[in-house]
Amino acid sequence: MPSPPPGTARADTGSTTLAVLLIGPAGAGKTSVAKFWAEHRRVPTAHISLDDVREWVRSGFADPQSGWNDNSEAQYRLARRTCGFAARNFLANGISCILDDAVFPDRPVVGLGGWKRHVGPGLLPVVLLPGLEIVLERNAQRSGNRRLTDEEVARIHGRMAGWYGSGLPIIDNSQLDVPATAALLDDVLARAIASPPKW
Repeated sequence: MPSPPPGTARADTGSTTLAVLLIGPAGAGKTSVAKFWAEHRRVPTAHISLDDVREWVRSGFADPQSGWNDNSEAQYRLARRTCGFAARNFLANGISCILDDAVFPDRPVVGLGGWKRHVGPGLLPVVLLPGLEIVLERNAQRSGNRRLTDEEVARIHGRMAGWYGSGLPIIDNSQLDVPATAALLDDVLARAIASPPKW
């Protein structure tokens, strides 16, 4: 990401109430970065994980790994609405929030428009997109229903490349640890506050 022009005042993201949507493929580090970022802000901040909310369903849980169907689609849709409701509630009470989801640029039914409706017009989307070898390595360390096949990871990663040229800020965190990625996220958000992306 380029640096802001000299003399440009940097917005103070640490004292601002924000709603952030962290987008990326499985293994991008969304959850780890979101948790770290939320824990290290000077203002109260909540991390709302779509996967965690989706897994509130215990009996009758529809696991897309067993095949994508109307039931799994409905559970994802419900989880997104629930996350949006929680985010609006936190924001109304002065608490920032960061949400994470694998939003595809070629799937408008569950895209940014839906998140904007659920959370509000001030939502700031940022894409985490490390290299394929990184997401494959991270996915291999997962277990349970959060571990995907290498083929699925590669397919998702390929679809995420559609975010290039979208106007959204993209962070390649292939060579960054979690604290460095969170610091870069702050820089990206400061620029987005100063000049909101068109989406």
